Amino acid sequence: MTEPSPQHATLLRAQDYRRMRWKNGAGWTTELLRVPDSDDWCWRLSIAEVEADGPFSVYPGVERELMLLAGNGMRLCFEDGVTQTLSPPRGSLRFAGERPLQGQLLDGPSRDFNVMWKRDEADARLWCRPLVGAMVLFVEPGETWVLHLLSGHARFSEESGLGRLESGDTAVLRASRRRARYAVDGAGEALLVRVEERGER
Repeated sequence: MTEPSPQHATLLRAQDYRRMRWKNGAGWTTELLRVPDSDDWCWRLSIAEVEADGPFSVYPGVERELMLLAGNGMRLCFEDGVTQTLSPPRGSLRFAGERPLQGQLLDGPSRDFNVMWKRDEADARLWCRPLVGAMVLFVEPGETWVLHLLSGHARFSEESGLGRLESGDTAVLRASRRRARYAVDGAGEALLVRVEERGER
C-alpha cells in the first residue's frame, strides 16, 4: 500500500482575492485568506491600501503584525502614548489588536500586509525574503506556511501540484500526517508566514 503524500497545498491567484472598501472611506482591504473561511476565523491575511489618516479597527483577543509594502510609511499612534513608525522599505510591527490607535500617513498613501490571529488559538510569524534561485520549506503537521509573491516569478516542484506563481499570487502549504517538503525556484521577493494552530477550535 502506498503511503499518502505528506503535501497538501493550494494556490491562490491574485485576481481571485476579495477587495472591499472601508466603511469610513479611508482605504481598501484585499483579503487573501482566512481560516476557516467564516466570520469566526482563527487567522487572516490581507493587504490594506491606506488613503487617509484615521483610527484602526479594534480586535479583542487578536494579535496583529503589519509590514509596509509600498509608500513612504505610516506612524502608528497608540492611545497609551506609544508611537511606532513603519518605515520603507519593509518596516513592520507586531501588536495587540485591542490596543486603540490612530494611523498617520507619511507623505502619501501606503500599502501594508496584515497578519491577524487569535492569540488563544494560534501563533504566527512573518518574514520578507529575497527569492534568488532555489529555496526549500519544511512544513510540520499542525503548521501552515504561506508564500506570497510580492514581485517576480516562482515555480514549485512538480509533486506539489502548484506550478508557477506570478507576482501577487499566494501558495498555502500544509502537511498531512508527517513533515512535508516544498521546493520552490524563482526570482523576486516573497513574504513568508508561518502559522501554528493550537489544537481543536
